[in-house]
Amino acid sequence: MDSQLFSTCLILISIRPGPLVSRLGNAVKFFSVAILTLLACGRLANAQATDGSLGRLSSAIRDLANRISPAVVQILVTGYDTVEDDKGQISTQVSRRTSTGSGVIVDPSGYIMTNAHVVQGAVQVRVLIPGKPGGLTQEPGMRPRSHSVDARVVGVDRESDLALIRVDEQGLPKLRFGDSERLKQGDLVFAIGSPMGLSNSVSMGVVSATERAVNDDNPILYIQTDASINPGNSGGALVDTSGLLVGMNTFIVSRSGGNEGIGFAIPSNVVHSVYEQMKTKGRVLRGTVGALVQNITPVMAKALGLSAEQGVVVSDIDPAGPAEIAGLKRRDIILTLNARPVETARQFTSDIYRRESGEMIHLLVQRGDDRREIPVRVKEQKEPWDPLAALASPEKNLVRRLGILCIEIDKNVAELLPDLRREYGVIVAAKAPEVQAELIDLQPGDVIHAVNNIPIATLSAFKDLIEGFQHGDAVALQIERDGRLQYVAFEIE
Repeated sequence: MDSQLFSTCLILISIRPGPLVSRLGNAVKFFSVAILTLLACGRLANAQATDGSLGRLSSAIRDLANRISPAVVQILVTGYDTVEDDKGQISTQVSRRTSTGSGVIVDPSGYIMTNAHVVQGAVQVRVLIPGKPGGLTQEPGMRPRSHSVDARVVGVDRESDLALIRVDEQGLPKLRFGDSERLKQGDLVFAIGSPMGLSNSVSMGVVSATERAVNDDNPILYIQTDASINPGNSGGALVDTSGLLVGMNTFIVSRSGGNEGIGFAIPSNVVHSVYEQMKTKGRVLRGTVGALVQNITPVMAKALGLSAEQGVVVSDIDPAGPAEIAGLKRRDIILTLNARPVETARQFTSDIYRRESGEMIHLLVQRGDDRREIPVRVKEQKEPWDPLAALASPEKNLVRRLGILCIEIDKNVAELLPDLRREYGVIVAAKAPEVQAELIDLQPGDVIHAVNNIPIATLSAFKDLIEGFQHGDAVALQIERDGRLQYVAFEIE
């Protein structure tokens, strides 16, 4: 019993009634003692129950953290970056930089998923692998020590901001993928990573939103969480209470630069799809059904005579595309995709975007007063630079030391890319499976205009310059990507 309440009870019981104390007063005293006694006993019982519940909760969280933390690694990146002059303008100089991030072991044979921006521009990538409990380097009462190993970049997908790297290790602990579509707002989640370079940090929070769009240009719907995420957490794990990977921590929204309770993670279903494709194909293919959809508004519904004031309506269909072949029509209202309700156009596009070519999906649509199910086969979404690959051949266009296929800008190429900033240079048409190519942040469609401030006009001149570098020489390519000029810096292997 609570000592203060117990003392109060004793005092009340020991009070001797004086001549002015009536029988009513004695009754009040009796009931007061009874009530205080009951309250004391109740408080004790609640305290014991609470202590037991909190203890069990703490133990469960500790066990979960110990189980999943060994599968989340710290990534150390060394590379080059552009520098700004005194006026804040990007100069032609580059400087060596080091940075840290996080990664998730998804395969015991050494495959690790992380964010693309963690390894962007990397010259060297190293991973801190957690030590095995009971190892020779482990001292009594201490955590198993980590060891550093070199990693190579297997693939980078800039659109999803995901990358796959690999280390030459076997028997590593891994995290199993969970189904991010089963997450609900309010679910308890844990973020594991290396914020500010502090490895194996665990924080707890809840899912603030399950399908958060951040801007119109990004097709991914993120998981929003208030679990503490800071710089260095990028590429780390977001797990549920079962220890399953439900997301990959990617970025935060912050005015101060630190955690303010608004963090975003790439859903595990997206991470899983990108991982499987990069592991088996070396690149990520996007899906499409050749249909443009829009969100329905009350004004739109009234003007077009639609049967619903919210949801998703088909506004355009590609001629001879999968949607048209399947029988989808303009003004069809899409109700479900594979039996899952479709609430927004972004949700529909994001779902199709991560599906593979040849996969069959089933749409339930409302057409006037009728409902019908329409099966549609997904096809691969063509990138604007795809025609360039057909113009290149390994025999003539391979820049061997960089592991890329390049073609010169001529009249035919210029017609394919009419918005080029400059009329000279070479265009990256494809990447070969070379080690050097994996470490260089070049993508198909990039236009190389200069090498170390030397303008490039022909493919032969570009090859000669690259072949003239020695092992370890620093190289900065001036490239044009998405209409903007930037530098890609690296060391020659």
